[in-house]
Formats: sequence, C-alpha cells, structure tokens
Amino acid sequence: MENRGKGTLRIRQVLLFVLLRMSQAESELERFSVAEEMQSGSLVGNLAKNLGLEVGELFSRGAQVVSRDNKHHLQLDLNTGDLLLSEALDREELCGSTEPCVLHFQVLLKNPLQFLQIELQVRDVNDHSPVFLEKEMLLEIPENSPVGSVFLLESGKDLDVGINALKSYTISSNSHFHIKMRVNPDNRIYPELVLDKPLDYEEQSELSLILTALDGGSPPRSGTASVRVVVLDINDNIPEFEQPFYEVKIPENSLLGSLVVTVSARDLDSGKNGEISYTFSHASEDIHKTFEINQKSGEVSLIASLDFETIESYSIIIQATDGGGLFGKSTVRIQVLDVNDNAPEVTVSSVTSPIPENSPETVVVVFSIRDRDSGDNGRMFCSIPEDLPFTLKSSGKNYYTLETGGTLDRESRAQYNVTITVTDLGTPRLKTQHNITVLVSDVNDNAPAFTQTSYTLFIRENNSPALHMGSVSATDTDAGANAQVTYSLLQPQDPSLPLHSLVSINADNGHLFALRALDFEALQAFEFLVGATDRGAPALSSQALVRVQVLDANDNAPFVLYPLQNGSAPCTELVPRAAEPGYLVSKVVAVDGDSGQNAWLSYQLLKATEPGLFGVWAHNGEVRTARLLSERDAAKHRLLLLVKDNGEPPLSASVTLHVLLVDGFSQAYLPLPEAAAGAAAQSDPLTVYLVIALASVSSLFLFSVLAFIAVRLCRRGRAGLVGGCSVPEGHFPGHLVDVSGTGTLSQSYQYEVCLKGGMGTDEFKFLKPIIPNIPPQCPRKEIEGSPTFHNSFGFNIK
Repeated sequence: MENRGKGTLRIRQVLLFVLLRMSQAESELERFSVAEEMQSGSLVGNLAKNLGLEVGELFSRGAQVVSRDNKHHLQLDLNTGDLLLSEALDREELCGSTEPCVLHFQVLLKNPLQFLQIELQVRDVNDHSPVFLEKEMLLEIPENSPVGSVFLLESGKDLDVGINALKSYTISSNSHFHIKMRVNPDNRIYPELVLDKPLDYEEQSELSLILTALDGGSPPRSGTASVRVVVLDINDNIPEFEQPFYEVKIPENSLLGSLVVTVSARDLDSGKNGEISYTFSHASEDIHKTFEINQKSGEVSLIASLDFETIESYSIIIQATDGGGLFGKSTVRIQVLDVNDNAPEVTVSSVTSPIPENSPETVVVVFSIRDRDSGDNGRMFCSIPEDLPFTLKSSGKNYYTLETGGTLDRESRAQYNVTITVTDLGTPRLKTQHNITVLVSDVNDNAPAFTQTSYTLFIRENNSPALHMGSVSATDTDAGANAQVTYSLLQPQDPSLPLHSLVSINADNGHLFALRALDFEALQAFEFLVGATDRGAPALSSQALVRVQVLDANDNAPFVLYPLQNGSAPCTELVPRAAEPGYLVSKVVAVDGDSGQNAWLSYQLLKATEPGLFGVWAHNGEVRTARLLSERDAAKHRLLLLVKDNGEPPLSASVTLHVLLVDGFSQAYLPLPEAAAGAAAQSDPLTVYLVIALASVSSLFLFSVLAFIAVRLCRRGRAGLVGGCSVPEGHFPGHLVDVSGTGTLSQSYQYEVCLKGGMGTDEFKFLKPIIPNIPPQCPRKEIEGSPTFHNSFGFNIK
C-alpha cells in the first residue's frame, strides 16, 4: 500500500508538471493565416517580429519548425525570420469539410529549450464547382399529387466551405415546378421540387428539367444535373415510418456486416402502390462507403470499418418509397463509440549522435508523443530501461528529452540501444516502443600500453644488415586515429652507444632491425628504450626497455702466441738426448677470441720428422717426448701441430715447432750453414735484410730480458736457486713481459716471468697474467667468464 501511494503521488506530480507546461505553451500561441493554393515559398509571416526576437537569435538557438504528423508544410528562414510555405496547401485535402481549417505547428528553440505553438489557418478559395453524384435523377410523381407537393432531389456537393460552399439551386423554366431549399441536420442545403400546377398524365406523361447548383464564390461556380419527371397514375397514400428519428450507438471496432439499425415504414395502399423500398437520401460519399441498407427489409448494416478519430457520428436520411412513387423519410443518427484501438505514436524531432565520451549531461533526443484516442485511452506515460545511463525529462505538452545521466566511457561501452516505451491508460493498455541507437565517439584518454615492460632479444653476431631481430608491441584501447600507434627509438641510457647506427624500428609495426653486422667480441649486449605514441590530439605515449643480447659465433680461428709465427727465424727447442720419456719439450700457447665452447681449444700433432718420438697433450698443448732418445735419432726434428677450437664448424691454426737434440746445454747451437745459405738463396735481398734485422732485434731483446732477470735473481739471494720460483705477493712491474693483444683479443696481457732450474734446460716460466685495468663499460664477470688457454710456460690465461 505504501508503494502504491508513492506511485500515485508521483503520477500526480508528473500530471501537474505536464498541465503547467501545457498552460505555458498555450500562452505562447502565435496565429497566422494563408490562402490555399499559394505557391511554395510564399510568405506566411515574420516569426521573429511576432515573437519579439532578434533574427540572429533564431539562428543561434537552432530554431526549427516541427509538426505532429511530421509533415513539413512550413519552413523557417533563419536569416530573415520569415515563415514560408514549403508547398502549396490544399485546404480540402488537409481539412475536408472542417471549418475553420487550422494546422498546428511547433517552433523548437534550443539553449535554452523552448517550445512555441503556431496555428496556421488555411483560408478557402473558390476552386471547386458543385457536382452531383447522379447526373440524371428520375422522379415518378402520381398525377393526383396536390399542388404544393414536395419532392426530394439529390443534393449537389461542393468541396469548398464558407462563402464558397454551395448556396442555392435553380430549376430550368417550366409551368409545373419550382425549387425550394432546405437545410438537413448536417447544415447542408438540399433542394426540394415543389409542385405549382397539377399534373395530367393524359396531357403530359413525362417532363425533363435541368437542376443547377450554385456556390457563393465570386464569380460563382455551378454544376447541373438532369431531372426526369415521370407522371404516374393515381397513388394517394405515402409510406410512413414508425419513428421519425432513430438514434444508435455503435463501437468503432464493430465487425463488418454488423447490423446497425432496422427502420420500418408502412403504406396503406395495396398492390404495387403498397410495396415499399428503402434507400439513402442525400447521403454523403462517406455514408455510402460505410453503410448499406436492404431495400426490402430496411436493415442498415456496416460495410466498412469505423474510426472514431476520423468521424465521430453519422446522420442518415432514409427514404421509403412505395410502388406508386410516394415516399416518406426518417433520420437515423449513428454515434461512434471510442475504443482503445490506437497505440501511442512517437515523433522524433532531433537526435544527437555520436556523443563524445567524458561529456557532461547532454540532450540526446527530442521527441513528442500523441494518442489519437480520447479520454483515458489517449492519456500516456513514457519510460526507458533503468539500467542505462540516460534520463527522460518532460519539456512541454507531450514533448520529452532524453539526456545522459553522466559522463560516458567509450572503452567500457561504445554503443547504447535505448528503447523508449510509451503506454496509454486505456483498456487494454497499448504501448509503442521506439528504438534509438546512441553512439559514443572516442576521446584520446588512453595511452598506448606495451605487452611487456621489457623485452630481451637475442641475435647472433656477424648477422646480415637489416636483419629482423624481434618486435615490440603496444595496444591502445582508444579507437580510430587515437588508437593508431607509432613506434620510435628513444635516447639510450648510455650516451656513448651509437644506437641509431645499430638498430632501427618500423614505426608502423614495431619490428626491430639490426642495421649492421654485430661483433660479439666488441659488444656483447646493449639496452635502449622504445616509445609508442598514438595519433590523438594531444598525443599520448609510453615506453619500454629493450635489451639486445649478442650471441657468439665461431668466427675467430685460434691464434698461436707461442711459438711465434711471425716469419722470422724459426724457434728451436733444445732437448737433451738423455731426456726421459715424458720430458717437456715445449708448450704451444694459443688463444681464441670467441667465447664458450667456441673457445675450447684442442691440440693435435699432424706431422713429425720421426713419428712416435714426440707427442702433444690434447688439452694443454704440452709437447713431450714419447720414448727414450737414442744416438740413431736425427738431431733435427720438425713438428707440425694443429690447434683447433670446438665451434661448429671448427676453426684451426697450425704451428711449426723445431726441435734440436743436443748432448748437453753447453753445446752451442747455431743454424746450419747450409740452411742459412738455402734461405738466403731463396729470398731476395730485401727479405734477407728484414730477416737479419728481425733476428738482431729479437736477440737483443732476449739478451736484455735475460740480463734483467739475472740481476733480479741475484738480488733475491737464495730464493732464486731453489727448485722453484718463489713469487712474493704484491705487484712486480719490473719483471713483467707484455703480450699485446693480437687478432681478436680485446686486451693486452702481462705475464710474470722467472727463470727456473732443475729441469736440465733453461726455460722461462710465465707464472700468472696481470690483467690490466678493466674499463667501466666492460663488466668484470665477462672477463672472468672467458675461456682458459694453456701455454707451454705453465700459466693460465683467462
């Protein structure tokens, strides 16, 4: 009960608001008039002047003329304020016989919203002549009809109204009849033929007359019909109806063929003169189309659908005629009762779509409603679904606006289908639903978002230029140009990195390309930022980190550090003939600029002067005697060794080692004269000079090193004479041998050297490398993770 009371109170409030708006609208009523058939573009009046508005105000407020039936009879010139005809108006087509003919329009003004009512009266002009439905009328009049007898004639019809309507009738000149005009219940003039002189069947059995209908126009128009009068023999009784007036009420939804009323008349004559037939008299075209009468029984039945909204009542004159030509008349009034057979109608005046997202409250639709029924059947209310962000507001007599209830978000929902439901209060209730699609346009309120905050890409060194090495991707939840993402490279974190010479990015799809071949030995990894920017206004952007990891390829062959292979005099190792099997002859020292398994080196003896005498350890490159030496073994031996990495495919380098078997280290070793002579003979003088110079420099260098080491050993005292070299802790820059980086080595290395005895031969020992200062840009772990190389001097290189 409480909810019902609240609902009743709400309905009363809405009705009170609607009545208030109706009274305001009626108080702002403007009236104009125009004659029918005026040409399109004719001036009706100046709306701005009548309303007291400036002409520019009509334009700024978006004034427009709307009508209930959505027909555009008028147009408004916003530049002058003139109200003009859109087309020639036909009063008879618009209003029929209704007088005055008034058309209702509304003027819609925005900012603020205002409705003005306009009434346009269409004045009639005399553009139609009277016409008769029957061009020939037949009257059968008994000869004994008394003077003054009245005979009904068919009336003419004139579509004009007012002064231009049908006004009078005349009959052609004769000695027996004159015309008398009457007014029927519908206020229509109809003629009656009055007998002035008795008829004589024997004298004249038939007369032909001309009936003329005149309207009140200036000049008047006329129409004619012929009247054929047949004189009958004596019939002195006329039919008489039981009731002079019948009144009937019938619902507008009555079925076709339904009986409306039965009229009855009787005639005291007998025979043919007493036989009665029933017909409609002076019936309009609407009556003939809607009803029919049984000529024998007098039953009036329905032959066409009734419509209360078109015609509310009918007045029919029924004539009963006997066989002798005499007739009587009666009037039947049919009242059409309204039923709820018309659903409400919705007329949309304006629609605003699409609506930008994030906009404040906005008027989306302006529309009007109407119901052609009357009473409760014509009362209506509007509603929309409650789960939509829209509200309905009443803006005048049966006018409503659909407005947004707040800001809209296109990314949440880009389209709304709003159903406006209009329901009447009839029984049963009828409703009309009008669907409106409201689109939400995009605003650039979302920045592009990368699928990952950081990307790691791997690329193998020695790649081909313009190689696609990976992609970045960003999405934008906006639409259109606001969602079109453009990619770009941002300034790297390391300003010394030549990013734009290393990498390029496709601005459209985010594909990353290497612009040139990368070298793992020069650059193992680098980082940079990429940006994604949309094309909105203003543009929004985001960024992501990309790390490129260069993968090593086996592109560096092993490089032999010892023995030197510089084209100078070959290095010869001295081996005493008394050496035991496994005696260390020498150690091949090699490095590989690659990393990982590409830098794992293995050693192999390819060729020897005397196979089986020497062997090489595969993993450390140590060349050792394989058996006891004998006097029969040749004094000079040439060993060809192969150093091979573990890459795919493997790369290798070869080195030649000369071994001289001696009886003791006191035996001086000089190159054989024939070998020197042969070499000199095979080279040109310049080559000989170069060889001599290199040999001299090398000898001088070796002597300087030996002298320096001897001095240092003497200073150490007994530490230098024991079985091994004692290496004190600390830094000894005075006895370091510098091995500069060659090939693909990126650093120079220094090795600590000492002279070690007790092996039966003098040899240098490189105890440990002294790693130079590491530049800040080279991580320490990359150097520590370098492969380990072995050399014949008993040290490891990392």
